[in-house]
Amino acid sequence: MAKNYIKTLTQGIIKENPVFVLLLGLCPTLGTSTSAENGMAMGLATTAVLASSNVLISAVKKIIPDKVRIPAFIMIIATLVTIVEMVMKAYLPDLFKVLGIFIPLIVVNCIVLGRAESFASKNDVFSSLLDGIGSGIGFTLALTVLGAIRELLGNGTIFNVVLTPETFSPALIFILAPGAFITIGFIIAAQNYFKQKKGGNR
Repeated sequence: MAKNYIKTLTQGIIKENPVFVLLLGLCPTLGTSTSAENGMAMGLATTAVLASSNVLISAVKKIIPDKVRIPAFIMIIATLVTIVEMVMKAYLPDLFKVLGIFIPLIVVNCIVLGRAESFASKNDVFSSLLDGIGSGIGFTLALTVLGAIRELLGNGTIFNVVLTPETFSPALIFILAPGAFITIGFIIAAQNYFKQKKGGNR
């Protein structure tokens, strides 16, 4: 039982990472990963919604009629996203100004609805909580790594800490939209290369 819980928690982090493996939720990924801080904040907000929605959907799945299952899931997710949005607006106004336009998009993020439909609606509450946390951590790590690389190459900093010499010339393209596609493309290419290399050594 413990092994199953550990597998449920960890599979969304590496093996089924929403961004680098499943290629889900790319709209907020590419839009908010202009810096490590923004990426992490968006990831944590999504994690909160993922975990909470999984728990609630798992808890009420038996009383939701099958014909209105998806609309009911969306209503639950939308309510939680509204709460997260209000909390960020009240306590993290500066961050909200940057991410505000993307927070409502969590409602239609295929990662959240996908985990609700494929896992939470079929499993117990605790397993659904672990699944939501695991997928959220995987999503947060992906956004943070992507944001850190783009911030470093495009601005010479990570989490606003200068890490490059004064002679460093930042490539501004990396903090623009094309830079997001370039960066994630190289990350996925490197990941696939090491997977093939590992498979070839067996």
